[in-house]
Amino acid sequence: MDKLTQEVVPIIILIVAIALVVGRLPKVDVGHTAEFRRRRVLNWLPLGLTYAFLYMGRYNLNTLKDWNIITGEEFGVVDGIGSITYGLAFLLNGPLTDRWGGRATILIAAAGSAVCNAVIGISIASSANFWSFEHGQPPTQHWLIFLFAANMYFQSFGAVSIVKVNASWFHLRERGTFGGIFGILISLGLYLAFDWAPKITQLVHWLPALFIGPAILITVFLVLSYLFVRDTPADAGLVDFDVADASSGDTGPADKALVVIKKLLTSRIILTIAFISLCSGFLRQGILKWYRTFASGVHVQGFIVDHWGMVSCVAGITGGMFAGVISDHLFKSRRPPVATLLFSFLLVGAVAIIPALSAPATVSFVIAFMAMSVIGVHGMLSGVASQDFGGRRNAGTATGLIDGFVYFGTAFQGFVYGFLLPESKIFVPTKIPVFELSVMVTKTNPESKDISNWYAWPIAMIPIAVVGLALSLSILKAIVGPRKSGS
Repeated sequence: MDKLTQEVVPIIILIVAIALVVGRLPKVDVGHTAEFRRRRVLNWLPLGLTYAFLYMGRYNLNTLKDWNIITGEEFGVVDGIGSITYGLAFLLNGPLTDRWGGRATILIAAAGSAVCNAVIGISIASSANFWSFEHGQPPTQHWLIFLFAANMYFQSFGAVSIVKVNASWFHLRERGTFGGIFGILISLGLYLAFDWAPKITQLVHWLPALFIGPAILITVFLVLSYLFVRDTPADAGLVDFDVADASSGDTGPADKALVVIKKLLTSRIILTIAFISLCSGFLRQGILKWYRTFASGVHVQGFIVDHWGMVSCVAGITGGMFAGVISDHLFKSRRPPVATLLFSFLLVGAVAIIPALSAPATVSFVIAFMAMSVIGVHGMLSGVASQDFGGRRNAGTATGLIDGFVYFGTAFQGFVYGFLLPESKIFVPTKIPVFELSVMVTKTNPESKDISNWYAWPIAMIPIAVVGLALSLSILKAIVGPRKSGS
């Protein structure tokens, strides 16, 4: 297969997957006019693409690990601290989004993330006398921790902004299906981050492009969001409508942030969804961020490894649409039954990896199946259930609480796997006699080729999947309606 074909085939697969999924979507008629539907597309499309490029400016950090520029342990620390920052930021950013509106905060997210990515890129491009690190290398770990944590703070506005805006534009009965469509755009972010961020960098032969490229693209979509995104139909010159969620019937002024947080923290359903999301965060990033490290360590090659971004994207599309369609049309717009089903798949997949490790190439297919399941869970809980049970008025704070737990799970897996899993490469000092210099070169780590060192990967997933499944079962019959979010 020539180089051009290798690049074109994944794009064709992606386009076909999107076309098949969108073309077969069931229709949910809640009485919207053609004019309303057209304006709504103009609202969520730039909003979704902005978030897709925010993903690109978040997951691009993985490439530094995949290229052995930083170690897996260093990545675990940087990613873990960034994820904790992301999670804690929701305590502030969720209420701010409810107060300021999703349009304002998606612009803040894009501007802040673009600046942070640009600074990381400029840092790499700088000479040794700038922040005291070598030319062509990432900042020292402390600077990288700080810059990535700052990036994750601004990124935390992204998810709550999306949910806050969509909560006023989508009726309860259509949120599952449209949440799946929105998931397509978010999944494109994985494709851009895992496949195209490194491709762009290799194309221009300039490591800083790994971060400066996403910064430029995020800025472009910041402008588009400013031009087209509006918080409510009324802000776009249309008529607002009752979305039939937990805020239905609430027409007074919005509650104060502390009142909302107290209400959410005393809601058994919201807290249970939050802890389910913690489990999904651990599993999602344990799959997405460590598969290529595993493949590199045990020398697995093939289409899935080479195009992990595309595979993750297709998994996100199919998982999101599967979850959304069965939620709206099989489970009558209920989200917990979907989470129960998908956590069952995740548990089966985690167990299946253990015997599959004896034939490492087969792990790729199990991981792809698990990626579909866990991205479906994430979309249903963070993107849809938070709107339903938090209500339109409190969507930002509810999403902040739930997505914050997702990233506490992400931080936990970062530290766990960064400590437990073997490095694919190790740095070895080598003497250059002629110049009397000692340089560090990378060599394959013998421990990474020993398959027994990788059993910790699926074994750590199993108890997390069991807990997520048990919690999903505990709210299996939960329903949403006016003023029932605190039940």
